[in-house]
Amino acid sequence: MAAGPIVRQVPEGDNRERLVCTDCGFINYENPKVVVGAVCTWENRVLLCRRAINPRRGLWTIPAGFMELNETAEAGAAREAKEEACADIDIDGLIGVYTIPRISQVQLIYRAEIRNGAFGVGEETLELDLFDWDAIPWDEIAFPSVKWALDHWRELGDADVWPPFSNPPGEDGNYHR
Repeated sequence: MAAGPIVRQVPEGDNRERLVCTDCGFINYENPKVVVGAVCTWENRVLLCRRAINPRRGLWTIPAGFMELNETAEAGAAREAKEEACADIDIDGLIGVYTIPRISQVQLIYRAEIRNGAFGVGEETLELDLFDWDAIPWDEIAFPSVKWALDHWRELGDADVWPPFSNPPGEDGNYHR
């Protein structure tokens, strides 16, 4: 079955250009990707993973990645912790919702405790460790949103309930590294 020609145009009733099939009228809506992850801790130390993949290979991050179809955001964050850090986690709340329009991402980052303190190097990780706050390798953090999430995690302290944070003031997510 051959596909008809695809053109960029503003479909009837819409207000922005989309990819449209001129034969059948199919509209290909492109939407932001959702990233899910967690600031995972054990005994008040933060788990960081050194990335084994691009982008930003060799730099430190929290366990996070793209949400899959048919999973909740919390299940996706737990899956990413399992894949990247071989860790089972208990999520206790949403730290923040960060928007990165330059790369069309919405990031949902949770606060979590590592169950039983057990973790290990996952398939997308070169190495990992638990860091005291003052020992976090700030100059080697992979993405600005990881720093935002870590800062917001610290700001939360022992709070049981909190409203989610968003991008820090002046940070529109259109950073260029």
